[in-house]
Amino acid sequence: MTAVSELAALGEPVLAVADPARRLLAVACADMYGEATTLGLFETGDRPRLLRRIDFPYHVNALAFHPSSPLLAVGVGDYDGGYHFEGQLLLVNLDNAAERAMFAETWGRQVLAAQWLDRTRLRLHLAPHDDDEDEAAHHDAHVVVLEHPNWTAALGRSIPDERLQGPRIRYPRQDHRAAARQLTARLLVPPAHRHD
Repeated sequence: MTAVSELAALGEPVLAVADPARRLLAVACADMYGEATTLGLFETGDRPRLLRRIDFPYHVNALAFHPSSPLLAVGVGDYDGGYHFEGQLLLVNLDNAAERAMFAETWGRQVLAAQWLDRTRLRLHLAPHDDDEDEAAHHDAHVVVLEHPNWTAALGRSIPDERLQGPRIRYPRQDHRAAARQLTARLLVPPAHRHD
């Protein structure tokens, strides 16, 4: 089975991020209902292949490879349809696929974006807690920078809600499907061997 057919079996790519140094590609895939709760971790290069499939309880909105440690930050979350924006920050160990939920609160926060600023700092864009009398909550985000000296050793459920308060900015929700399709097509189709 080719990496392209393995990807097709996971669903439609809606978000993808590459780690060229490790020759890895993480792809969030949506099912027929548009729910992107499945992650495919692929090895790229001359013989691309699926390494792991990981399923999450919420829609995957953000992916970020740690710059030096074998970690993938996965931001998940959804609007519950009536009040709350629920979600979680998960750290996935690339060596064994073990995952740690980092937010202490049960309902957590919907993570909209994640970016490693360096090896110790992770910037998140989080949806507000809820939309109670706050229609702009569907278009805004709180910006938070979390810091830890060694994220590989960070304990699960160790980030209290108080640390998730930050400036609120306008943050339109983005559709990354086109970019995900382009990146997966480029990295999962083996390079053609040219003959002189």
